[in-house]
Amino acid sequence: MKAKLGMSPIAWWNDDLVELSDDVSLEECLRQSRSAGFTGMEKGRRFPDDPAVMLPILKAADVTLCGGWFSGTLVDEDLAANQARIQPMIDLFKAVDAPCIVYGEVGRSIQGKRDIPLAQKPRLSNDEMKAYARKVTAFGEWCADQGMPLSYHHHMAAVVETEPELDAFMRYSGEGIPLLLDAGHLAFAGGNVLRAIDNHHSRINHVHVKDVRMDVINKLDRTRQSFLDAVALGAFTVPGDGSLDFGAIVQKFADYGYEGWFVVEAEQDPKPNPPLRMAQVGYKELMRVMTAAGYTVETQGFPKG
Repeated sequence: MKAKLGMSPIAWWNDDLVELSDDVSLEECLRQSRSAGFTGMEKGRRFPDDPAVMLPILKAADVTLCGGWFSGTLVDEDLAANQARIQPMIDLFKAVDAPCIVYGEVGRSIQGKRDIPLAQKPRLSNDEMKAYARKVTAFGEWCADQGMPLSYHHHMAAVVETEPELDAFMRYSGEGIPLLLDAGHLAFAGGNVLRAIDNHHSRINHVHVKDVRMDVINKLDRTRQSFLDAVALGAFTVPGDGSLDFGAIVQKFADYGYEGWFVVEAEQDPKPNPPLRMAQVGYKELMRVMTAAGYTVETQGFPKG
């Protein structure tokens, strides 16, 4: 089985908490990640939107674009509005041969609002979830018809956060909307990562290997502290530095024959957690557990020739 290892630039620049950002260029971010061993990087705010500009940067760094976040609003807005907003991203991702676009629901979400505590996250009724899931499925099918598959990202502080919410979304949605399984977000939400893989492996097309510090999470006052408070306190980290057993998680993916990207997405304060050092820690741990699970990790970055 083959796997690819990528990173998210959120370890270097945080879009919601500017104070948790390293003052490094895109080129330096890519250089550090590649030097640690990673062959892919998800899109961040310092990436150009013109493929003619992006491709030479990726080639020089010897990395590929392995995904990127789209802020969807389908829980409140119609398909047409989201189609219009995502079309330029589809065109860009096709031009640079990215594997998928990550769909993150920001409608009603409090993930970017530091003044709203975790306990006040949005919740959908069963009927609302059913209608939402069908709508997202239609959107996913439309994007795939344009030549770019989506990957649905369950997320803390959003309408699909908990394991029961994920199960309901998956039950009511269809094959047209694949799943991004994020170990850290599911664990933060109190879910069972291994059970979620068992339940939804056939729809998983992208994986975020985000680790968590459960001692930080368990001390949160969710009636008073927000998702961004938790991030600032250090709730997230890289594999090998947190509480999750990635040996068991990666083995579970291997058991179901998953092949594709495993992306380290670990936002935290870069001062006590220098991104290059954390990238090295995450890569070393992932190589250990992936080798044990029987994966061959691809080492080629930007396509040759």
